[in-house]
Amino acid sequence: MNWILSGAAGFLAQLVDGALGMAFGVTASTILQAAGFAPAAASATVHTAETFLTAANGLSHIKLGNFNKKLFLKLVVPGTLAAIVGAYLLSEIETPWLAPAVQCYLLATGVIVLLRAFGFKPLPNVNPALLGAVGGFVDALGGGGWGPIVTGTLIAGDNDPRTAIGSVNTAEFFVTISQSIVFLIALKASYISYIAPFAIGGLAAAPLAAWTCKTLSKKTQKTLYVLVGLLLITTNATKLLATLI
Repeated sequence: MNWILSGAAGFLAQLVDGALGMAFGVTASTILQAAGFAPAAASATVHTAETFLTAANGLSHIKLGNFNKKLFLKLVVPGTLAAIVGAYLLSEIETPWLAPAVQCYLLATGVIVLLRAFGFKPLPNVNPALLGAVGGFVDALGGGGWGPIVTGTLIAGDNDPRTAIGSVNTAEFFVTISQSIVFLIALKASYISYIAPFAIGGLAAAPLAAWTCKTLSKKTQKTLYVLVGLLLITTNATKLLATLI
């Protein structure tokens, strides 16, 4: 059953991420944690599988012209280094309070995604290198967040949404592979059986997601933002209440 759930989570998360440039990690981590995965195991599963998915997603975006090389280079180095630090810390601080903390983070991310559907804008004109570092660190520690933080902020500035989404998704390959290596060593690959179905589900969605990004209407995009936001809010609020009560 967990294999089927992992495959479905990978497909849904990749479709959302490729279309909106965000929410792969938070969507997938929310589903996996709801199924009983510990925060570190959920983040490790998502990011290890995401190594394959982001490679396919990035290549699809480059092929379709959704790519800005200059922006990509500013994001990738600080994002990768910060992701390594975040993955190491998550592997070392597995404590009873971590699951509720991550659920609060995912809940807050869901609120931000939902508000974006109705015109909420993060602060514009943020330095891309700093933005990449913050996104990489939070992405590793929270099991997701690279897209909502980096893509959301870039789109709020003067960046073209299409190339911002493609560039962020391409840089995400290097961010995820760095985290995966850290998790693989620190957790001794205890989560490895769920990677294959997760990756297969995501790889199946990658070309469709990139095509959706190129053709998505504003009305449909708003609907997807609302659905993703509601998924994150309801799932994590329920899980958080169950943990605290």
